Amino acid sequence: MREHSYTISVPEQWGEGIVSVAKGGQLALDVRLESVHEGILISGTADAEYDGECSRCLRAISQPVEVEFQELFEYPGGETADFELQDDHVDLETLVRDAIVLSLPFQPVCRPECPGLDPATGDLRTDSSGVAQDPIDPRWAALQELTETESASDAVQSREES
Repeated sequence: MREHSYTISVPEQWGEGIVSVAKGGQLALDVRLESVHEGILISGTADAEYDGECSRCLRAISQPVEVEFQELFEYPGGETADFELQDDHVDLETLVRDAIVLSLPFQPVCRPECPGLDPATGDLRTDSSGVAQDPIDPRWAALQELTETESASDAVQSREES
């Protein structure tokens, strides 16, 4: 068994869409290699940082991503090997890239309570605005008036009862 730690730069952009790990970004690898009967068992962690935009408010974000991986690199000659040893070397790029790209968020946010953009104006909503009333669709306005009159009559009845 051997353990190694590396810090390397990402050879190309990993990921597409709203967020990705940029080309040249730092990638920290902690790897453990164990000799087993079928080949070399590789396990470890990879730490990087992804950049992109918040899917709600479109602000630039940069957040860490950490993944764990484990894979068996089989000796050459096996019929069903996903990963094979190549001249007593293992190529971790595909394994680590796939693990990181699959762990990138599909809809990243700058913070969990991000209010997003106002659909009417396109401006950033503020946190202090409280509960915003959506404009009432004119087709439902009659129902809104009905609920307002019912709540007013309920208030009058409760005063009369007490």
